Formats: sequence, structure tokens, C-alpha cells
Amino acid sequence: MKITNILFASTLLIGIVSCSKLDEKPESLLVSEQFYLNENQAVSAVNGTYRKLYESGQSIYNSLFQIGVEMATDDYEAGPRARNAHVRAISNLTHDASNDRMEQLWKQSYDAINASNQNIEYIALISPEKINDAIRKRLINEAKFLRALHYFNLVRWFGPVPLVLKPVTSLSTEELYVTKASEKEVYNQIIADLKDAENLPNYKSYGDNDKGRASSGAAKSILAKVYLTQQDWSNAKLKAQDVIDKEGYDLFPEFTDVFNIDKKNGIEHIFSAQFKGNSGYQGNSLASRSAPADIPGINGDYADAWHAEGGLYGTFSKQDKRLNTTFTTGMISPVDGKYYALAKPQFNKYYDESVVGNQSQSSKNLPIIRYAEVLLILAEAENELNGSTLLAQTSLNKVRVRAATGDIEKNLSKDDFREAVFEERRKELTFEYQRWFDLARRGATYYVAKLKAAGKTNAAPRHIHFPTPQRELNLNPNLKQHPDWVNN
Repeated sequence: MKITNILFASTLLIGIVSCSKLDEKPESLLVSEQFYLNENQAVSAVNGTYRKLYESGQSIYNSLFQIGVEMATDDYEAGPRARNAHVRAISNLTHDASNDRMEQLWKQSYDAINASNQNIEYIALISPEKINDAIRKRLINEAKFLRALHYFNLVRWFGPVPLVLKPVTSLSTEELYVTKASEKEVYNQIIADLKDAENLPNYKSYGDNDKGRASSGAAKSILAKVYLTQQDWSNAKLKAQDVIDKEGYDLFPEFTDVFNIDKKNGIEHIFSAQFKGNSGYQGNSLASRSAPADIPGINGDYADAWHAEGGLYGTFSKQDKRLNTTFTTGMISPVDGKYYALAKPQFNKYYDESVVGNQSQSSKNLPIIRYAEVLLILAEAENELNGSTLLAQTSLNKVRVRAATGDIEKNLSKDDFREAVFEERRKELTFEYQRWFDLARRGATYYVAKLKAAGKTNAAPRHIHFPTPQRELNLNPNLKQHPDWVNN
């Protein structure tokens, strides 16, 4: 069953059973006896968990990431029509533990984790005659992949977080009043889940109805990124090389192909948030959030996706083929046929020409990880291990050559090559939810310097993490605030 074509009935059911409502008998207690009875229900359950990545206009990979995380970078700032004070606070770096975007990042992540925990627990219990064993193993490993992805986000955002590996089945204080695990413990679980998920099928083995599911290559690629984040350069290099050598991915010939609807889930797309507008399913709301609001017939919002005054647009050379896919400087109105120049360049990766008047129904997928990033992971890890070797240069140059920016300068120092990789990541992965993570993993000094250079003078060392949401602290006496955010 194609992930973008799941019946809403099954999606709603999964959403319901994932909630921990304060009922006398929570619905989650009934899930194993009322659902999870056969293979079809197991598939529907996991499909519903995929949809938690992107199922609404402000879900994690459908704008919440952008307005809740990327606003706190040198690439983004709240636009003139941004009305939410919490979004503007993140953009201005005046946010605190009461920010509702922090609350949603936490809440939605744990909702998805609980759904994955249910899948892992209850699919294992389905009678053998009701489910093919290979399908059972695949679905459980898909659930582990999704759980690892959410924990990877959480630990990078918030630092130490609760590590919950079983579905919530009661309202006991033991289950509800959890404590935080250390970052090391969380990363150990992420790695364990992804190693299990490496046993998933190769993406090429999936038929058309299963395009977009997690695969062995997706697990290995995210694992390479986990190692990179931990500065485990040797394992990051080995895992990235494994993806390159064995999984069958490649770059599209042209950068524009990455965002071509007709080429979705293609040779470069390792794992993506799946969108399908005008079909009763979910469109990519990032298109409307970045499209102009004042051009007749375009009907964008212009609210949240302005690039920061530090000048992201200006970092691209004019011959860079990524420039005109990533940004637009003006559009022709479908109503009066006139060209309207924009006050400043706007993000444009997810603009869908087939739904000009309703960009909230954009069908362009959002890459969570793609082959170009694996090449950049290899380049970075190799440089950290051995300097700017031929392998490091070749990996980086594959991305640069497609962009028509030419080979990187030879004989760069390790420090200069590192900075070149980060600047390449910034340009290649603009508007793909990578910049905050990249800045934060370089450390507080680097983050603050970059943000202040972009005119965000409130940047402080604490901003390489987000505060534990105040609502969670109020509800759970065993949770403690991140030390960097105490008394801030």
C-alpha cells in the first residue's frame, strides 16, 4: 500500500491509540486486542506512523521544523506576515521554555515514538498464521528506523531526554513520570535501532506501491549521520562508503531533478517526507509559506520563510545551478500575466507549478536525507581523519560539479576544507532542515559567531539546544531543565 495513499480511517485509528489521554481506561490499553490482529492491520499501523512525520500543516517535517528550529539559524528569519509571537521569538532568539513550538516538537516526537513502540511490541505478537514472517520483520525494523529518527532529532534539539522504549499502557507514575536518559544512552539506542533497520530491503526491491518506505540504505545513511554528529569519524566514513558502494544510489544529472514531482523517490532520494496535494492527502505547506502573498493568483503566505539578512542568497555564485531552484526573485501572475519582482529573494524549492493558486497542495517531497548528503558526510569524515585527501576532494567535487561551481581548491588545510564542506552543505541542503543541526554540532562559539554575523545579536551559547518545554516540566516532577536554560 503506497504510503501517500493510506486510508484516513487507519491513520485516524493510529493517531487515536497513540494519545495518552487521561481516561480511566486509556485507549492504548485496548490496542493489541482491537487492532494488530493480522498483516493488513500491521501494515496500516506502520503506515500511520510514517504519516506522523508530515500528516498536517504543522507536523514535524511539514513546517514545524522550519518555524520551530530553522528560524534559529543564520539562514531564516520570520517574514513580515509572521503573526505567531512564538515563531518571532525563535527568529529573534528570545524564546524560552514556554515557547509553544518547543512544546510541539517534544509532543509530536513522543507521540510518534509511542506509535513506533506500539508497532514494535504488538506486531511481534500477531499469530504466525496471520502475518508473513518476512513482512513482520520488515515492519518492526521500519518502526525501529522511525523511532531512531525521532530520537535523533530529540537528542540534538534538547540534549538528555526520556528514553521510552515500551508503549504507554497505564497511568501509573512509573510510566508517566519518566526521567531523562543521558545523551550517550539515547545515542546507543539510536544506533541499535538503526543497525536492526539495516536489515530492511534495498530500496530497489520495493514496488511502486511501497515507494518511500525506509530501506537498508536509509538506515545506513542516517547511521552515518549519527556517527558524524558524535564525531565518530571512522564509523561515519565506513557507513557512508557502505551506502555509496552497495546501495545503488547516485546523483540526478541536474539539481532541478531532485525537486521534480515526476522523479520523486528516485535514484538520489534515500528517505523523504511524502506529499501528495489535491488528493485527499497532505500537501507540502512549505510551498505556501515561502510563496509570495502579493502577486495576483499566487496566494502564498510570505510569513515564515524569509532568508536572514546575513545574505544566504549572496553566498551562491551566479553560475551555481542550485540558485534558481532554491530561490526566486520574481514571478509572473497567472491572473494578469505581469511579472512581479520581489523585495528580496524567496525560497522556491517546493513551489509546485501545477497548483499555482493553492501552494498548500504542493506535491513536492521534502528530502530527509539524500545521496548528495552522504557524499558530503564522506568528505567531512575523511577530512577529519586524514585531511583533504583525494577521497575527500572527490566526494565533495561530485556535488560541486553538478552545481557547476567547479572543483574545490586543492591542498586546502583541514580547517579550510572543513569550512568548505559546511558551506557546501549550506547551499546544497538549503530549506531541507539541516542548517541548525550543522551549526549546533560545531559548538556554541561557532553557532554564536555565525548568528551574530547574520545580524541576530541575541545569539548565546545556550541556543545550541532548545529548553525542555515548561509544560512537560509542570506535568512531570522527575524532569529537569537543561542546565544551559536554568535561570534563563
